[in-house]
Amino acid sequence: MKRVLLIVSGGIAAYKALELIRLLRKSGYGVTCVTTDNAEQFVTRLSLQALSENTVYGQLFSLTDESEMGHIQLSRSADLLVVAPATANLLAKMAGGLADDLASTVLLATDKPVLVAPAMNVRMWLHPATQANMTTLRTRGVQVVGPDEGTMACNEFGPGRMSEPAAILAAIEALLHPVRPLSGRHVLVTSGPTHEPIDPVRYIANRSSGRQGHAIAAALAALGARVTLVSGPVSVPDPAGVAVTRVESAREMLEACQAALPADAAVFAAAVADWRVANASDGKIKKQPGVAAPALELVPNPDILATIAAAGPTRPRIVVGFAAETNDLLANAQSKLQRKNADFIVANDVSPETGIMGGTENAVHLIGPRGVEEWPRLAKDDVARRLALRIAEALR
Repeated sequence: MKRVLLIVSGGIAAYKALELIRLLRKSGYGVTCVTTDNAEQFVTRLSLQALSENTVYGQLFSLTDESEMGHIQLSRSADLLVVAPATANLLAKMAGGLADDLASTVLLATDKPVLVAPAMNVRMWLHPATQANMTTLRTRGVQVVGPDEGTMACNEFGPGRMSEPAAILAAIEALLHPVRPLSGRHVLVTSGPTHEPIDPVRYIANRSSGRQGHAIAAALAALGARVTLVSGPVSVPDPAGVAVTRVESAREMLEACQAALPADAAVFAAAVADWRVANASDGKIKKQPGVAAPALELVPNPDILATIAAAGPTRPRIVVGFAAETNDLLANAQSKLQRKNADFIVANDVSPETGIMGGTENAVHLIGPRGVEEWPRLAKDDVARRLALRIAEALR
């Protein structure tokens, strides 16, 4: 029997922990619960104990709890630690390595995988501190499910709602009973922007952060693929278990992609600059009083997606392109699917008001053999997992 240590922190979503325990027990998992002091303002130990059929632990300095199962043993006795709900406060403790109560101490002492289901007010979730903490946790290998978008208990609307118990259960099962349908497959992924030099210190670029492309590479690797990630300049960390080639310009990216072939599938998530400067200077261009700004001569960059997707012996079986648009999203994306000879196009609206380019969430339409599929607004990690599964399905 696989065992889950469920850490329940304080928040209105704590009531969903009861349904999660019921689903886990129904699926054959053993469940032990740890509560924070604040969690007990929303759910009782008696309810958690009745559903889990195990002792509920809550105090770090408890002679009884320590004698029955010390916090070190508690942190390592399960196959997976799940934090649901994961409040902004507990996530901050995890990122900072704090251990001032039983829950945070168990999380710091564990040597087992950790899955968190964030739940908080939309402004707390979008705050730069919370997003920085999430980046830190993901870098350390902490898995994340959600949060979802919807109406909050405080009547605000946006991302921050804890994922439903069924979705958390699915994430748990994926971690404890991983299906690796892409084992033996090689997938090429591009990510991030390209920088096209004007002179040695200036360049043309865009606002792509690389989060979506890097998340796709990680999701494909989690399904067993051997992944080659060709990345433009980004600040997000490299995904674990992925071979990374770093490039600057579009021409370098194309060369790296061609060198990575053959591949079973290729995902072109990078925001490649359409043009480069033909008359780039070898030295820094100096501003001089009374002298007009230099005119930049722009020429087209190579079309990486169309080049790799062209028919031929090295074409991957499945080619996925991205269409980042600010108007006529579906029309432009469907045209791109045909023009580029791709199998799928992931279309997203990157207008400034969406917060998608450079943000942590995405709202996409997947265009392919099934027509147009509208996906809900999701965390980029969740978009990546969905896309990875669709690629695995297409390669069967």
